[in-house]
Amino acid sequence: MKTKQDWTACRWELCLGGIMGVLSVAGTCALAQSPSPAPGPPQARQPTDNAAEPNPQAPVEKAWGILREGMKDNSADKRAMAVRALGLLPGNTEAEKAAINALQDKKPNVRMAAAAALGSMQAQHANLELEGALQDSEPAVVLAAANSLLLLHDHVGYDVYYDVLTGERRAGKGLIKEQLDTLKDKKKMAKMGFEEGIGFIPFAGMGYEAVKTVTKNDSSPVRAAAAKQLAHDPDPGTAKALVKATTDKNWSVRAAALEAIAQREDRSLVPQIAAALDDEKDVVRFTAAACIVHLSVLPAKKNSADIAKP
Repeated sequence: MKTKQDWTACRWELCLGGIMGVLSVAGTCALAQSPSPAPGPPQARQPTDNAAEPNPQAPVEKAWGILREGMKDNSADKRAMAVRALGLLPGNTEAEKAAINALQDKKPNVRMAAAAALGSMQAQHANLELEGALQDSEPAVVLAAANSLLLLHDHVGYDVYYDVLTGERRAGKGLIKEQLDTLKDKKKMAKMGFEEGIGFIPFAGMGYEAVKTVTKNDSSPVRAAAAKQLAHDPDPGTAKALVKATTDKNWSVRAAALEAIAQREDRSLVPQIAAALDDEKDVVRFTAAACIVHLSVLPAKKNSADIAKP
């Protein structure tokens, strides 16, 4: 039987429970009646991988802009550099047209760069323009055009190199008299420079000291380079010119002529160059020896068509 104290404690527990229940209900109601938070701004969409990639055309457009500006620059040297760089664009119509237009530039170094670029880019439709450049008043431009014509398998270029090597015109072709006179002028030839208008160093196998010596001479670098360019000329008269060049007073021309004869692969020329085995210059003597060994193991005769193959 519960005592009075037990009933008192029970009433307090019931009262406290009621108070806690009321507070719980009030809290629930307050939460239910409170306004919902305002919706925030929509989340920005994350960029996709494609949107983050740069425009692939942007560098190309910038590159062409640089080339076009360079070709219009007031500085002839800058125009020449920009035009020469077009040689790295084979099969590009705009590059070919730009180089052809540059053949008409008022400055010879730009015209020379244009002629060289057309050969480097293998501009198969520029033969007529390059042949026209063979009549340029500057020999350096003529040589660059001749070299490019050979790169395009146009044998007209051989006429120019024959003129350079022999100092004579061949069958009414090649350089005009004024141009040949320039090539005979030692001061002008020295000014033209070792590689200018040719586009290659003809003595890569001779060593640095030999090349240094060659560059100090007058017209010998250009004449030696011309001899090497004639290696595959099918004209029979060129073989005679090369044999004669093996006795040239300049050793670099003699060595280059022997290299060209070796590449022509005409065994019948061996007796005509045997004297070169006693040349006072080591490089000429070694080149002659290698040339004769090479030719001696070949068939007795090769026709012009075979000789013309590079």
